[in-house]
Amino acid sequence: MPFTFESTSVEGVILIDPKIFPDERGFFMESYKRSDFEAIGLSEPFVQENQSKSTYGTLRGLHYQRAPKAQGKLVRVVCGEIFDVAVDIRRDSPTFGKWFGANLSSSNRRLIYVPPWCAHGFCVLSPEAEVLYKTTEEYAPPLEDGLKWDDAALGIRWPISNPIISDRDRHWPTLARLMAAV
Repeated sequence: MPFTFESTSVEGVILIDPKIFPDERGFFMESYKRSDFEAIGLSEPFVQENQSKSTYGTLRGLHYQRAPKAQGKLVRVVCGEIFDVAVDIRRDSPTFGKWFGANLSSSNRRLIYVPPWCAHGFCVLSPEAEVLYKTTEEYAPPLEDGLKWDDAALGIRWPISNPIISDRDRHWPTLARLMAAV
């Protein structure tokens, strides 16, 4: 199997190390193989792929899409380095409100699978980063939602102090406010 799949502290979030085949020309790797992902229970089809480019200190998130178009995401970095975060937002989950974070980079070539029940975000640690991610549902703007990136109740330890954030991301609700509204 060309992948090593590692469970994390948040149910369903999986850290993935691909097998790298380096030689004098560079390297080759498989970044996704349906049969290997299905063998560990990740059988949802990916229907859309997105790419973003951001500069150092940019923080994108925490984003998610509500049912019936909740998105699972397979995230990797093709240039640079990010700190990637997934937060469990299922009320009935033993890991509700818990987060998992990992450094993904073009050097370590790690991937992370973020299940549809998680909010997702990342911050850029290198001068620039390009992030590529596949999703299990197409983008549906009316169902887009988010959480405040610096919600004290979540306690995410972002490795940057003054992030560059969009106005929209700056105004997402806290987890408590979001859950009170449901």
